[in-house]
Amino acid sequence: MASMIFVDPSSSATARLLPFTRFSNVVVSLRRFVGPLHVGSHTPTFPRTLSLHSLRSSRPVTVAMAAEPSAKVIDGKSVAKQIREEISAEVSKMKDTIGVVPGLAVILVGDRKDSATYVRNKKKACESVGVNSFEVHLPEDTSEEVVLQYISQYNDDPSVHGILVQLPLPSHMNEQKILNAVTIEKDVDGFHPLNIGRLAMRGRDPLFVPCTPKGCIELLHRYGVAIKGKRAVVIGRSNIVGMPAALLLQREDATVSIVHSRTKNPEEITKQAEIIISAVGQPNMVKGSWIKPGAVIIDVGINPVEDASCPRGYRLVGDVCYEEACKIAAAVTPVPGGVGPMTIAMLLSNTLLSAKRACNFM
Repeated sequence: MASMIFVDPSSSATARLLPFTRFSNVVVSLRRFVGPLHVGSHTPTFPRTLSLHSLRSSRPVTVAMAAEPSAKVIDGKSVAKQIREEISAEVSKMKDTIGVVPGLAVILVGDRKDSATYVRNKKKACESVGVNSFEVHLPEDTSEEVVLQYISQYNDDPSVHGILVQLPLPSHMNEQKILNAVTIEKDVDGFHPLNIGRLAMRGRDPLFVPCTPKGCIELLHRYGVAIKGKRAVVIGRSNIVGMPAALLLQREDATVSIVHSRTKNPEEITKQAEIIISAVGQPNMVKGSWIKPGAVIIDVGINPVEDASCPRGYRLVGDVCYEEACKIAAAVTPVPGGVGPMTIAMLLSNTLLSAKRACNFM
C-alpha cells in the first residue's frame, strides 16, 4: 500500500453553492432537508421517475431520472445562515431586555493574508448578527509579552465576552502559553486545556466546545442523522478538529475509531464507518473504496489543487473524493460550502453563550 501523508487543515473557506442539481436534462430545485437521514449498510436508491407538480396545475408530472445513486448534499452554508438568524434574534432580545450586547475580541499578529481574511470574515459575521467586534492587529515582530498584555486587558473587560487569538502565531511565540492566558470563561475557541479536559471526561461539561468540531456535530443534528450506537471514524487527530470531534461523537454514544498517520489499513477501518469525519488536509485522499454504502460524510478538509480552467489557477477540494462519495454515501458535505461556514457560526454561538452566562441571562 502506498504511503500517505496526513496533515492538519489550517484554513477554511466558503463559496456560493449552485442552488440546483441535474438529473439527465432536467433541473430539479434543491430544498433544505427537513427529515431524518437513515444511516445504514445499504446503498441509497432512487426511483427512475420523479413526480413534480406543475405550477399551473395540480396534476403530477412524471419526469425521467437517472437511476444512478446520488448522495444528499449537507448544505452547511444554508444551515449556518439559519443559525446566524437565530443568534441575531437572541442578541436583539438580550439587548432589549438587559441592555447588554455580546462582544468578541480578536488578536491578529503578523501580516499573513489568509489570517487577515479570516479575521475580516469574522468581523463581518459579528456585524451581521449584532455582536460587537474588537480587533487588535500587531506587527510580526511583536513580543510575546505585548500579546499577553492585550489578552489580560480583554480578560478584565466586561464588554468582551469572547477572546480569539488568530492562529498561526509567529514562530518566536509560545502558542500554548498565549492560548492558556485566555481566561476559560472567554475561551470561545474552546482550546483551553480545562475546556478540552472537561470535554474528555464523563459527567463534566466544557464551558465551550471547539468551533469546527461543534459545527460538524451540529450539521449531523440538523440533518437528523442518528449518532447513538453508530460506528464512526474520525480521520485525523489534531487538537483543533480530529481529537475534539472524536470526543464529541463519543459523548453522543457513537463507537469511535481514529485513523491517523500511523494507522495500519486505514481504508479497511474507514469502510466500517456509518459516519465519517475527515480532517487531514490531504486532497481527495478518501476514495469511494473507503466508504461504506449509506454512510454520512463530514469533510472538513479545504485543499487547493491546481486547475488552469479556474480564474485563480486553482480550485478547492476536500479530503474526500466528492464525485465518488456521491455515488456511495447517503449524505456528504461539499467543499467549499459545507463545514467552513459552520465554524464562524459556532464562534458566534459560543460568544452569545458566554455573554448569557456572564449576565445570568438564560
